[in-house]
Amino acid sequence: MQSFGSIFFITHVTDAAGETRVEWIGSSLIWFLILLSVVNVALVVFLALRNRRVDILPEAFADRVHELAAGGNRDEAMQLVAAEASDYSRMLASGLSVRGQGLASMVRTVEQASEELTVARFRAIESLNILGQVSPMIGLFGTVYGMIMAFQSIVATGGSADPVVLAGGIGTALVTTFWGLLIAIPALAAYAGIRNKVDALATEATRRAEETLSHFAPEPATA
Repeated sequence: MQSFGSIFFITHVTDAAGETRVEWIGSSLIWFLILLSVVNVALVVFLALRNRRVDILPEAFADRVHELAAGGNRDEAMQLVAAEASDYSRMLASGLSVRGQGLASMVRTVEQASEELTVARFRAIESLNILGQVSPMIGLFGTVYGMIMAFQSIVATGGSADPVVLAGGIGTALVTTFWGLLIAIPALAAYAGIRNKVDALATEATRRAEETLSHFAPEPATA
């Protein structure tokens, strides 16, 4: 009876004489997919940590800046914004950079900065989508290769291949498909979850920045 490792990590073939050997191409595909699965886990963790609420919209900080601006302490609020590195601060700083052009111009600048920051985050997250799309194709390549091996064994034995001989090719086909799906499912799920989270936080950060900007708008000139 084959062990778990010999089934899911290494593929074997049995020739017509009953001799069993390692099938190197199929095994190499399996180990390449295993490597991709490790990369996938690392990417999910890295992107989840890079797209937390504190990186996009730190609630306590946003509340503090809004309170200072509403209370008339605009200079202190601007100093806090300049010293902080979240997307919210970058949006607010971009709006304050055109403060002299009026509130409408400030809001447009914030929205443009929000779009640029969100697109940059989406581009980084896209690597998960690519991995989720490519890994099943690599698994399918192993599936096709394994079936070719199985059919070749049938031809080599004149159409009366022993099931043990066929098992090597079929095993390669199924195991590579297994690893491809094992990568694709978590990658695509994480991609959708992180992307939706970034979209929601960016929208909220834009709204909060625009609310705070209303307290920085220049006073209308009087005759």
